[in-house]
Formats: sequence, C-alpha cells, structure tokens
Amino acid sequence: MKIATIQTQQGPRVCALVEGRYVDLIAADPTLPESLKAILAMGASGLSRCLEASRIGTVFYEVATATHLAVIPDPQKIICLGLNYRDHAIESGMEIPPEPILFSKYASALIGHGDAIVLPDVSTQVDYEAELVVVIGTRAKHVSEADALNYVAGYAVGHDVSARDWQLNKPGKQWMAGKTFDTFAPVGPVMVTKDEVADSSNLGIRLRLNGQTMQDSNTKQLIFDVAYSVAYLSKIMTLEPGDLIYTGTPPGVGMARKPQVWLKPGDVVEVEIDGLGVLSNTVVAEG
Repeated sequence: MKIATIQTQQGPRVCALVEGRYVDLIAADPTLPESLKAILAMGASGLSRCLEASRIGTVFYEVATATHLAVIPDPQKIICLGLNYRDHAIESGMEIPPEPILFSKYASALIGHGDAIVLPDVSTQVDYEAELVVVIGTRAKHVSEADALNYVAGYAVGHDVSARDWQLNKPGKQWMAGKTFDTFAPVGPVMVTKDEVADSSNLGIRLRLNGQTMQDSNTKQLIFDVAYSVAYLSKIMTLEPGDLIYTGTPPGVGMARKPQVWLKPGDVVEVEIDGLGVLSNTVVAEG
C-alpha cells in the first residue's frame, strides 16, 4: 500500500494511492485517526483498516493536483545517519565509520513533495543529498537486529538538504545546525508499506538536478542497513510510531564535485528510489 498525507479543504487527509488516484481513507472510515502517525500507533490493525478503507472509498483526489504534506507531518523524532554509504565515504575522503554517525533534524524542516526548498540568507553552500527514509511503525526499545524490521512500517523517498558552510565551517562543526534549516527535510510523496519492498538493501537511488543525474547508486552500498540502524538506535532511545530515519546519501553530492555545485533559486531537484516514487522540489531564495 502507498499512503500519502495531503492537504484538502477538510484539512490534512490520509490517503492511499489506488489506480492512479488518492482515496480518502478518513472519508471511507471516519473512525480512523486523522493522522498517519496515530494510525501507525494502533499497531497492525491500523494499516489493515487503511487497506480495507482503500477498497471501499468513494472520495478521490487527483495526484497531479494534490497538495502533498510530508508523509508524517508530525514525527516525534527525525534521526539521520551520516556517511552511511561506502561509496560516499570514499568520495568524501573519510574512513568507513565503525559505528553509525548520528545527527537530527526537527519537524520545522519537513516539507512535502512539490513544496519549495528555501535557501537561507545566511548560507551560500546549500547541498543536495538523496536518501532512503525509514518510517517506524511500532515502539522499539532494545530490539535485536534480527527482529528490527518488524518495527518498520514502511519507506519513503527523502532529501537531506545540507548547508555545508554551517555543517563543516562553524566552531566544532555544527552538523545539526547545517542540516535542519526550515524546509531542509523533504519527504514523500508517499510511504510505501514494508510488505511492498522486497529488500530495502537493494534499491536503486538517484538524484537529478534540473534533469541532470547527479547521484546514482544503490542501497546495497549502505554501511549500516535498515535492520542494523533500527536496532542500534533502539539501544539509545525509544523509537515511536511515525519516527523518521534518514539513512544517508550516496556519492555525487555538490560539495565533492569539481567545481562544487550548490543549490540556487530556480533549481528543480528530483530524488527517485526504485519502487518508492519520485520526490520533486523546487528551490527558492529566502524572503
């Protein structure tokens, strides 16, 4: 099942993508919670009821004209892994990390498919990063790697927009600051439930900037795969339904290019992951 959160005249609605249209799940089953995070918190019954609602729904929205929100607009946590692709670590001249490198974003950075990435006035080196995003479905604490995927609800396409001058050139290096400016966490257009993804460690991932392919790799290059990452994080914090995990980016980022490439107003950035769809965002100047 492919699930989106879209803005309608009735407010945000959880919808399933069925035969090229969005079916309003809340209109089909008014007893469902009105947010995807709350639906996931119901456990397996939540997604089962969504599937049933998608079969009987009669309120539809056209994909081409839908206003997408982030698939989970209100996660408790947005956790990110850095240098998590072997080929990207090599490109960056960094050693392969022996443990995950972690940082965070905040919900104010979230935007949906079709929204604009806003370049902050205080940065001149804003970069792109295609990412696979994991959506947590069940509360997880101290879970084993073997069991970790049972706590995953699904996957989405993400974009870890990064102000490199803030991330790398500030005192002590400010990864969090450089990564969580407003609009720096696009995600969408849909969450694809885990049952439709045969192997999260074998998905083609690519990013196009104004139609030119800048990143092109595969999640088999992940140093720490989804199961390991979920298990590792669950030893540090309790993962909650709706939490988002950005799993790192492959090579080809603008910072590593010669000459370097930074996002500029008017750019169109598309991130595509096999089976998960295409996340597209324009770039605008602040103000």
